[in-house]
Amino acid sequence: MELYLKISNLNDFIFCPLSIYYHQLYGELSERMYYGQAQLDGKAVHSAIDEQRYSTHKNILQSIDVYSDEYKLCGKIDIFDTEKGLLTERKKHIETIYDGYVFQLYAQCLCLREMGYEVKQLRFYSSDDNKVYPVKLPEENIEMFEKFKSTNQAMQSFNVSCYQPKAEDKCRNCIYNDFCDRPLVPKSYRGGY
Repeated sequence: MELYLKISNLNDFIFCPLSIYYHQLYGELSERMYYGQAQLDGKAVHSAIDEQRYSTHKNILQSIDVYSDEYKLCGKIDIFDTEKGLLTERKKHIETIYDGYVFQLYAQCLCLREMGYEVKQLRFYSSDDNKVYPVKLPEENIEMFEKFKSTNQAMQSFNVSCYQPKAEDKCRNCIYNDFCDRPLVPKSYRGGY
């Protein structure tokens, strides 16, 4: 059986590959133990989508499972308008569009395409300020698409036992800092990514 990794792991992997390990270790059961307010607020924003209450239009797909055999990724999309070919990833608040955000959107796009849907547009939506951020399709931004592919490959072949953290600022802001067995900053610094 082949292993498919979660699309959401792409952003986590860029932040710190160990965060994926700790998230799997602690699971969904104890989120309140290690989630900061930012993570809880983000989950609340997605509730209408996750419960498929965002729209009743037949052309709006919401919170559907997607997968890609080519990239060995699976996950869920937020919103896809099949008539417009518009894929939207909702975030509570966007100050910076990080590579990991774009990689998640690319993965969703590629999964939908592999499943037979025509994706023509990508965008982020920031619910706090009602702003839309268009994103170029993977084939329109070759440099970013190559970065996506190399990051996905690194994630697919990652060996947790060999990894050493490299960035103190990431350790300082990691929600798993108190649980990590190799932090670069003293435990008890809790931020949140």
